Parts: sequence; C-alpha cells; structure tokens
Amino acid sequence: MAGNTQRSGGVRKKNKKGATKGSGGQGRRSLRGKGATPKAEDRVYHAAYKRKQAAKRRASGAHDRFAKDDNQVELVVGRNPVIECLHAKVPATALYVAEGTKNDERLAEAVHTCADRGISVLEVSRAELDRMTGNGMHQGIGLQIPPFQYTQVEDLIERTASAPQPGLVVALDNITDPRNLGAVIRSVAAFGGHGVIIPERRSASVTAVAWRTSAGTAARLPVAKATNMVRSLKQFQQAGYQVVGLDAGGDHTLDTYDGTTPTVIVVGSEGKGLSRLVADTCDTIMSIPMAKWVESLNASVAAGVVLSEFARQRRAVK
Repeated sequence: MAGNTQRSGGVRKKNKKGATKGSGGQGRRSLRGKGATPKAEDRVYHAAYKRKQAAKRRASGAHDRFAKDDNQVELVVGRNPVIECLHAKVPATALYVAEGTKNDERLAEAVHTCADRGISVLEVSRAELDRMTGNGMHQGIGLQIPPFQYTQVEDLIERTASAPQPGLVVALDNITDPRNLGAVIRSVAAFGGHGVIIPERRSASVTAVAWRTSAGTAARLPVAKATNMVRSLKQFQQAGYQVVGLDAGGDHTLDTYDGTTPTVIVVGSEGKGLSRLVADTCDTIMSIPMAKWVESLNASVAAGVVLSEFARQRRAVK
C-alpha cells in the first residue's frame, strides 16, 4: 500500500506546525545554575588576580626588576637630572644604561659616581629602558630611586623649632602637577626654607617627575604628608607660626607683609586657588603685586617670589 513501503522515499513525513513535545533535556540544562561567581582575584583577566600573583612572587623571593607599582621604585631619566640627583646624594639603588648609548662626560660621571658609591650599574637594551620609563626621552640613562620617605607634620614642627632661623614652610593646596611640586621643593631649599607640606589625597606626590624637577633637592628637604591640611595648619599656629595664604585681593600684599617671623606660606593651584576651609584657617590672605593685565602666576612661581622676598627680609635683619 502506498505510504507503507520501506523503500527510500516511501516514508510518509509528518509536517505539523508548532512546538514539539520536549526538548531532549536542553531546556533543563539551560536553566541550570552555573554556580557562584569567582572572586576577582581568581579571574585570570582581572587586575586583582595580577596583584595576587605579584604578591605571591614577592613572598617567594622572586622579583621583576621592571615591574611598575605605586609603592615601588621610581626612575629619574635624562643625563642632567641624573647627575644633579647624584650630586644631591639621592638614595639611588641602581643606574640603568641603554646598550649602544653614546658616551660623554655626563654619562661617564654618572657611571663612575655610582661605582664609587656601590650603586649597581646595569646595561639593558634600549627597548627595555623605553618600557621601564614609558617613553624614549631618557637619553639612554635612568636612575632608580626607592619610594620617598615622607616626614610627619609633628616632626617637621619639632625640627623647625630648633633651627637657627625662624621657621619657613610652604603648604600646597590643590597642587596635582608633580612638576609644580618639584619646583616648589627646589625654591624652598634655595631660599632657606625648612620644609613642604602636601595633602595625603588629591595631591601630587614626590615621584620621579618631582625628583627630576627638584634637581635632587628633595633628598635634603623634608616633605610632610598631612592627613588633614586644616588640622596641620592649626598645629603650626599653635606652635607660633603665622599662616599666610596666597590669593588675589588679600589683606596684605607682599610689599607690606613682614616675613621675618615663623611663617607657613599656603599656595593654591592656579585655577582653583585655595580651598574654602584652608583659606578660612589662614591668619592672613596676601597677594603679589604684578601688572594688571596678568591674571595669575603659576603656583611654583608664586611660591618662589614670596620665598625670595622673605629671604631678603631675613637677611636684612641680621
């Protein structure tokens, strides 16, 4: 009978529309839970996993000398900055020199100085030094320095109390450019200041860029981190300091202010200026006389101008 034959092409096919019964278990499997989400440190693509592995390597004694980490070493690059840091006796740990770097007096001096002080001199490929520094502007040389050791605010107050000259400190508010920080450190050292205060958060830190801009003076000048800038300024006031904030339209100008007493100069950013609470804490707001068509000065320039004038006043009373 037609339709009952078993020969090829003779089987009647069903062509019903709609869903068929069951799915062979596929539906149940798709609805089955996949278990708890792995921890971030167990996911190989996650940054937490990489940190965990790095911690394991450090614990086991392994070390990637080129690893980048905020709490690890910094590199000062460029021949002049390296020489200046060595002259200032920055506590360096290694000198990296790119293979094939053209020798000159500065490079020879850096290598000989490091050798005399027991600082390791390591030759690496130029590509490797590029990777370590993040750019190719190193001039074939990089000086490795350990993390900067900050001073406590209380220790800075105690140190200035025993200084032969009245204390002179610069506090930075809203300064996020490490080049500004390095330039301020250099100016404070040049004009006989005793230290710099920076906020613990939302502020530039003493990184390799700041080291380079300070020309190594950060090795000799204490820099303190303030957990709370307002509280730190009040500590200086209790120790007999005048706290002077730099801002336009202040009570005094640089021409009328006496800077021969213990003083903290508070410098804000060029854009934001002083924060409200810091400005309210200052004993005096002082402005710098300048041409009317100039709106403001860079923070490090403003600090240098005031420090220079206060240093002149202090020399005059000797």
